[in-house]
This record gives sequence, C-alpha cells and structure tokens, in this order.
Amino acid sequence: MANVVVIDDRVTNRNILTRLAKSVEEGIQVTSFADPVLALAQLDAGLVPDLVITDFSMPGMDGAALIGAMRERERLADIPVIVVTSYEDREYRYRALSAGATDFLQSPLDHSEFRARARNLLTMRRQQRLLAERAAGLEQALMARGGDGTEAAKAALLDALPVAIMAVDPRGRVLSLNSAGEALYGIGRDQAIGQTLQEALGEGYATKHGVLNEKVLETALPIASPRLEVLESTDGQRSAVFAKAPAIDAAGRVRAVYTAALDISEVRRAEQAGTSGSLVDPLTGLPSVDSFRERVEQELSRARRQSEFVALLHLDLDRYKGLNDAFGEPFGDALLREVAQRLKGQLGEHDVMARLRSDEFVVMHPGVRRADDATELCRRLGEAFGQPWLIDGQEVHLSASIGATLFPTDGKSVETLLKNADLAMYRAKASGRDTYRFFAAEMNVAARRAVTLERELRVALAADQFLLYYQPQLALDSGRLVGMEALVRWNHPERGIVRPGEFIGLAEDIGLIAPLTKWVLKTACRQLRLWLERGFRGMQMSVNLSPIQFRERGVELMIEGILGETGLPPALLDIELTENAVIENSQTATASLRYLHQLGVTLSIDDFGTGYSSLSYVKRLPVQRLKIDQSFVQNVEHSANDEVIVRAIINLGHSLGLKVIAEGVETEGQLARLRRYGCDEAQGHLISPPVRAEDLEPLLRTGSVLVRGMRQA
Repeated sequence: MANVVVIDDRVTNRNILTRLAKSVEEGIQVTSFADPVLALAQLDAGLVPDLVITDFSMPGMDGAALIGAMRERERLADIPVIVVTSYEDREYRYRALSAGATDFLQSPLDHSEFRARARNLLTMRRQQRLLAERAAGLEQALMARGGDGTEAAKAALLDALPVAIMAVDPRGRVLSLNSAGEALYGIGRDQAIGQTLQEALGEGYATKHGVLNEKVLETALPIASPRLEVLESTDGQRSAVFAKAPAIDAAGRVRAVYTAALDISEVRRAEQAGTSGSLVDPLTGLPSVDSFRERVEQELSRARRQSEFVALLHLDLDRYKGLNDAFGEPFGDALLREVAQRLKGQLGEHDVMARLRSDEFVVMHPGVRRADDATELCRRLGEAFGQPWLIDGQEVHLSASIGATLFPTDGKSVETLLKNADLAMYRAKASGRDTYRFFAAEMNVAARRAVTLERELRVALAADQFLLYYQPQLALDSGRLVGMEALVRWNHPERGIVRPGEFIGLAEDIGLIAPLTKWVLKTACRQLRLWLERGFRGMQMSVNLSPIQFRERGVELMIEGILGETGLPPALLDIELTENAVIENSQTATASLRYLHQLGVTLSIDDFGTGYSSLSYVKRLPVQRLKIDQSFVQNVEHSANDEVIVRAIINLGHSLGLKVIAEGVETEGQLARLRRYGCDEAQGHLISPPVRAEDLEPLLRTGSVLVRGMRQA
C-alpha cells in the first residue's frame, strides 16, 4: 500500500490533490498538510511517504526550500516529489527541477496526466526499494561467504547483481560494466571499457549522464532520486530506473561515478497493457507522448538510412493559463481540443503531433530536405492562430511560441532533440511570443553557463560573498545629501566585483531572490542605524524589491521584522519597486504597500516612465516618490521627446503631492535642466558613483554637494 503526502496552503487545492492522489491506485493512503514546515516536522518524526505532491509558492517555506531540506536528509533524499504551480512562466519548472523535484505539473491540472505521472513515480519508488533490498541481500551473502574485498570478489559481486552497474572516470571514460549492464545497454564490456560515454552509448545518453556525472563529481554526493529513462537496445526500447553514487578514495577524492540501472521494461509493459487508451491522449485524441516517442525513434532510424533530416517542433500556447482561469477548466479543455484539431489541419500526411503536457504540443516533421521545409511548417502552425476561437459562445484570441530543431545536425537522440526544441521554444517566448525560433548551438552554451552561474550563486549566498555599495541622493534646492540607494554587488572569488545585472535575474529564477533581498535589507538598515549613532542624520536608505516578492503576501512582515531587529525608524527606509511589480501583482502588491505605508515606510516607484505610467494606479497607491528612469535623463539635453517626458513626470508627481527624483545624472547640463524643471532630488555619477560605506563617510561629514574622485563600484 502506497503512502502519499500532499502539501498546499490552500484548502481547495489540497482537497483536489488528495482526491486525485487517491484515484491513482487502489489502497493509496494520503496525508495532507497546509503548512510545509509542519509537514517537514512530521517527515522528520518518522513519516516516510512513497510520493510527495507539493505546491511551489507557500508562506513560510516555498517548494524549493522544502525539497532542498528533504534532499539533505538521508531518509528523505530519494523520495519522488511532484511540484505543482499555477505560475505560467516556464522558469518555475526549471527552478523546481533544479531544487531536486522529480517532476513538475502546471495548474490547472490535467487529471489524466497527473495520474499517469504519479503512477510512474510510485512504480519507480517500488523498483528503487527492490533494488536496495537486492543489493543489501547480495552484500550480506558475500560477507557470509567470507568475501575478501579483492577486485575479483568485487567483480563477482557486480556480475551477480540483477542491476546494471557502470563505472565512469572523471574524464567520462568507461571503467567497468557488469553482466546486467551488457544486457541493458546492448554492448559488451570489452567493447565499452576505455571508451567515452558518447563512443560507447551515443550522444543522447552521454549528454544527459555527463551532466549528472559532473554533479556527482563536484558534490561527492549520490543522486538517489529515481530517474526513469527509455533506452534503445537491440531488441527495442527498454525502460530503466537510474541512480548514481561516487567512488571516493582514501584521500577523499571522487575517482569514479557508479551508475546503477534497474530494468523495469516488463513492469511498464504490464502496466500499459492494463491501461486502456494508453496510446492516445484522452483529452485531444492525439497520440500519447509514449507512442509519439516511439514514432520518432522509428523515423530517426529511417532517416539515418536515407540521409534525410527530421524536424521536431515544440509548441507552447501563450497565456493559456489566463484564459483557463478566466473561463474555467471545462472551457480550457474545450479550447485545447479545438487547438489540436486546427493544428492537425496544418500538418502534412506523414507529420505526427502529440500533446506533451497541459498546453504544450510536439510535432515531428519527417522527410525534411532543407531547413526551409521546417520553416514553412512553423509559419503554417503560427498562421493557425490568426483566427479567433469560438468556445461556448465566447470568442477568444490565442497565439503560440514555437521552437524547432533538426536531426541529425542538432542531435541524434529523441531526448536531445526534445531538449533542443524546448530551448528554442523558450527563446521564442523570450523574443516576445507569437513567433518561432530554431535551435542554435549557443543555446546549449548559454544553458551550461547558466548552470555554472547558478551553482556559483548558491555558494555565494552561503559563503557571504555579497556586499553593498551606496549611491548618494541629493536635494536639488539645497544641495544637501538626503538619502542613498543600497546596491548589491557580488564579490566573486575569481571574477572580482560582479554587477547585479548579471545575477539578479537568475536569483529570481532559482528562488534565491528572497534570501538575497533579506540580506540586503538587513545590511542596509544596520548600516544606516550605525551612521545615525555616529551623528549622520537627515538621510533615508532606499532598497529595491523584486517584482517576484509581490506575487504572494508576506514581504511586508519581513520588512517589519528587519526594522524591529535593527532598530531603524520605519520613516528612514524607502522601498523602491517598479511599475510592473505593482501592475502584475496588483491585489497582493497593493495590500502589502498599504501595510508598509501604515508602518511608516516610504514607497517609491522606480524606473517611472518605462512601464505602464498609469495615473490611475499612482493615485490609488500609497506612494511618496516617483523616480525618473535614467534613459530619459541621459537624453534630456538632446531629445525634445525625452525633455517633454521628464517635465511631464515632474509635473505629474507634483500635482499628486509626490516628490520626484531623477537617476543617472552624469552631466552638469542634465543637472541644470532638472533644477529648472523643478525636480526635487537626483542621483548619478556626477554626484557620486556607488561606493562602499567607508568611502561614503567623508561625504556624510560634509553633508553636501558633488564629490568626485571616489572609488567607483
């Protein structure tokens, strides 16, 4: 009997997930929690589930933090975890998976997809336990026989295991392969040993397992969470569950990575044979993902013989979640069915399409002789969205982002091609949506760089590698210093000072922005409190907050706690946030801002003029200051349009009783115009570049005017 834990702070979601989990198999026991902290405490107290299903965004501890805490505990490290989130941004999927999640699902859930994925993970969990039991039994048997620990005894043990075992050195070369491994991979050990993974098992396997092996080599920790993969062999496809562990020598160095794989092909076939309609997506009637993969494998084999290209397209609907939320799940399902039918009308006789997940589709386009053939199909699929959809009497408009990749130039395995198409689709999303992009090799380079940067960023937060610089803010009527903006920098051990533009976006994507912002706030408040104690008064401290932090309530309580801890009066803290942060998260942001306003904190709209610049939202929010974006300030001397915009923002702010500050002031001419237009405050390199706290104190002692020659950030 399987045990499932459901964690979600919203009772409706919790009830839905509980009912769905119970419907996966007979006899499933479900324990639900509204609080992830309480759930973790129960897991620590002895509750060991076979599967955890958790929301991503929760108060107190988000899904990434929960998974990270689980993976640090030996008893919980290999429990499969499904993360569910309503966020449409695909980066949340990468954040969940990088935190250690086994799978990811978009809300609103496709019930059939949920059951299939949960069933697969429960199967992998059972097979994982079976693998551990067999390994333990064989180890005991060897000890009972008086195993002497020699290489011959170890080899005999490995060959006796019904689990495929492969050892690979840090250079990616195969060191050993047991009998079960020969059977699973379809290659003899004499042929494999000494070769690289790519030479022995192909590009697809080498690409995926090379990344995983590198993780084991770097961390010296096992990867025990069950991973299901489909492998090609001489007798067709085989399904296997994988785990990895380091081989560590006496000096503490990882000398090899062991990969253990348990063949569960027969179990999978038995499950599929007992599941009606397993070859068809029940919602759209399109081929299932498994049957689509099988068709692609067959076509790649044919294309190899014919020296032809095959195009793989990944199509993701733009803003489908908003329509689904607005009109309801039945409407969304009906829309997906209509989309599937219209797209099928654009396909050729030999093209194959499947629904990958939720609102994502994949298309195989065989027989491609030149890249323009795939380009034409991308255009046709995009044109399918030119006409509106009429669902239940409601007319809606929709678009799609499409990523395309080509076999064999971009990859030779299904997994590699799907990954490349996904990367290309994400590039299309980033390019404004409603378009298509082809995979380019530099995307993989960028992805690898992002992985390296993410790893370094996590280390940086733990190793206290961040520091603050401060940029003074000047009152233009008196020339007195009235405040400063705290700006975070990363003191990278090899690259030196790294500016925020290179890492803030990534910190938002991987869930580190909250702890980083908390550190910035606390450090800045402590610094201003220290200056107050030294007699430097009449100043405010400005700190930027990410839009991400206004998606859920709670940021205001964090700020209140830091003010209480540091003893800084609330009126001396100024929170800067962008227009988009307010508009995109209007309800939660408004509530948080009103709380901070009542607390006494000053609020500023940063980069004003680059977003919505709506009079209505400025009027209804408790804002005290508008900050003119530097792009307008820098051209105010030479562009009549920018001059009009700057004057309009100043007049708008003053008409609403708000102060106006200009950023990016670099020339005497810019400063003179801002004074003439009536701007209240300014900051920029003309006044002072961002500097360390100790370098700012000479200016604090004078309390006025332009300072030059200070060390620049």
